[in-house]
Amino acid sequence: MNDRTLAELGWPELTAALAARCRLPAGARRAAALPFQPDAAAAREALLRVEEARALGEERFALPLGSVGAVEEALDRAARGGVLEPAALLLVAALERAAVRTRATLAPRAAARPRLWALAEGLSERAGLADAIERAVDPSGAISDRASPALESLRERVRGLHRALKNRVEALLADAEMERNLRDSYFTIRNDRYVLPVLASARSQVPGIVHNASQSGQTLFVEPQPMVEMGNELSIAAAMAAEEEQRILRELSERAAGRAGALGGDLERLAELDLLEASARLASELDAHPPEIGPVAEGFSLLSLRHPLLVLQGKKVVASDVRLEPPRRALVVSGPNGGGKTVSITAVGLSACMARAGLPIAAAAGSRLPFFYEVRAAVDEKGDLSRDLSTFTAHLTAVREIMAGAGEGSLVLVDEIAADTDPREGAALAAAILEELATKGALVLVTTHLDELKALALSDARYGNARVGFDAERLVPTYQLHLGTPGSSSALEVARRVGLPERVVERARAALTGQGGALGEALRSLEEERARIAAERSALERARAQAEASAKAAAEREAEARRAEREAAARVARQMAEEVEAARQVVSDLLAEVQAAPTVRKVSEAAKQLDAWAATMEKAEKVAAAQARSVPEALPASEIRPGARVRLASLGGEGEVLEVQGGEALVQAGPLRIRRPLADLIPLRGKAASAKLGKSREEKLARAEEARPAGLALSDRRLDVRGMRVEELLRAVERFLDRLYSEGEAECLVLHGHGTGALKASLRELLSSSPYVAAFRPGDRHEGGDAVTVISLKR
Repeated sequence: MNDRTLAELGWPELTAALAARCRLPAGARRAAALPFQPDAAAAREALLRVEEARALGEERFALPLGSVGAVEEALDRAARGGVLEPAALLLVAALERAAVRTRATLAPRAAARPRLWALAEGLSERAGLADAIERAVDPSGAISDRASPALESLRERVRGLHRALKNRVEALLADAEMERNLRDSYFTIRNDRYVLPVLASARSQVPGIVHNASQSGQTLFVEPQPMVEMGNELSIAAAMAAEEEQRILRELSERAAGRAGALGGDLERLAELDLLEASARLASELDAHPPEIGPVAEGFSLLSLRHPLLVLQGKKVVASDVRLEPPRRALVVSGPNGGGKTVSITAVGLSACMARAGLPIAAAAGSRLPFFYEVRAAVDEKGDLSRDLSTFTAHLTAVREIMAGAGEGSLVLVDEIAADTDPREGAALAAAILEELATKGALVLVTTHLDELKALALSDARYGNARVGFDAERLVPTYQLHLGTPGSSSALEVARRVGLPERVVERARAALTGQGGALGEALRSLEEERARIAAERSALERARAQAEASAKAAAEREAEARRAEREAAARVARQMAEEVEAARQVVSDLLAEVQAAPTVRKVSEAAKQLDAWAATMEKAEKVAAAQARSVPEALPASEIRPGARVRLASLGGEGEVLEVQGGEALVQAGPLRIRRPLADLIPLRGKAASAKLGKSREEKLARAEEARPAGLALSDRRLDVRGMRVEELLRAVERFLDRLYSEGEAECLVLHGHGTGALKASLRELLSSSPYVAAFRPGDRHEGGDAVTVISLKR
């Protein structure tokens, strides 16, 4: 890869972001100099390694890399026979400890993460050197007394001598005779010796060794003679301890030298694992996915591509699909200035570099990208007066170098190709350059404002057009890349947006029209037409979503209606079961009475009652069967059309559809014509001619009368529950309401009295949830006041 191209694409910024996510200095150095894979197979394998590390991260698991610092210099020094300082030995210990822990952590995951385990398998298995170093060196970097028994003994000797010397010098300070010869009453240490500040004039009064003097010469720092011998013993003990410390460091350094090669290998593997973890974190932040690596001949297809550097900067990035597939070899990107043309092509180039380095790209899953052996870009050329280069000359120089090396497997990116010169000559030159690159087999992406270059795709299948969008109403770019069509430069709109005087913009528009900018005008018209179609498509999508929501609501209402029907049928079944049980009890009582005292009159009365109950059961079964047959079968909502039979979900009746207009239908329901939303209608099977809003009150009364047992009188609309227990009241009221509702009654009354208020409270709680009740209230004064409850039944 060309260094200038990498710089123009922003590759150094990407590798710096990758290095910042590494935890080890060695990993960060590896990221900053991230190598490119040699072939497609190696790139695919590298992508799979990153995906394994990403899966590990999604388990909220981090490798135990510890605090491995810059240990390479310490290993090199040990390998050359040098003695390492305690801090360097701690770095060596941290490296070995991290290697052992990382291997032990990944070993149980070897089957699930085989590529990570392939790296971790070669790590050290034991931390013998780390144990020895950590036993000998404290985390602060000081050599511990535990390093050896000899060192511990020598240090204890040194500490004892220090205590003895302090006691001796403190005794001298307390002596009145000595105090007259001192500058001040304190002691200090000079050259590792305990000394007193003696007046120069009293030097002869304090025998001993002078170790230092003040700047004025008035004070001498004297080691008193009684302390000299003990000071000598301290120096000897301290020297022996220091010698033992050096022996320990030398021994540990020799052990480190013996493992320098293995530890160097550990560092390489840990750095690679650290880099994989950082790559996984970067991929997650970019919402990146590994592309399918295919042959160059198949081109590329990048779905929802975003520029990774813009994502890392926290900017709102508009994703775009970018495709260049056979037979096309070049993509010409056009559109307004500042609309994202350069961002689009550099995002492709940077993605190609990432894929070659084994990094997931900032695109959706399912993207496909070739393994480009070379990526060349001419994006940011500037003139150089010192070299007598204009901007156009610098641009052509970069293009010349690209053309010289381009071939099969090359990706070429050129921003504003052949600009900064006469448009006609620039267009001709740009077309010739594209022709040359396409002939050599390279895949090319260029940006341009030249109309002649946009027209190439109309006559040559090797070229394709793409445009960055522009909102003609708000006069701002949309940053969305649209494939298949060229875009207008919208220079006049951009000029108006940045604040150029309106008269200047209009004058330019008149001049442009006069000069016959037909293609530019056509492109602008096409863009406006696209915007209109897009708006209409959005409106249609919203209408379809609303229609689907209405259909869903209708289906839910139908399901609710069917559920209510099932519940009503269940209630009827329960009531019938209770009636049958009561009939059985009556029969049993009658038989017992007849058997106890058989008479002709009693037998005759029992026979009549049995015949009445038999007739009641027979008619109830017929009514239930008729109701089951009358439940209509619902049809799909698409069947709502003139002549169809429908149920009105909100009104509970049925009717015939007369006409359908928009989202509503006109329905004939009995003598009424009602306009209802389609979502409120449930299409049914059957003939529409018999459709009615519901059974009349007379029909309901006649049907209820028909179902009554023979010989039983019609009950009134009052129910007396005084003296009942709450359970009895609830059962009696449910039967009472069920009967009156089936008979088509509109109102009834329950007499419960005042009492403790328990019956009244239980009754009204039942009524508030009853499916038969439309409303209820306490009775008026003439009806019985609060001792009764008046109930209005649903119709």
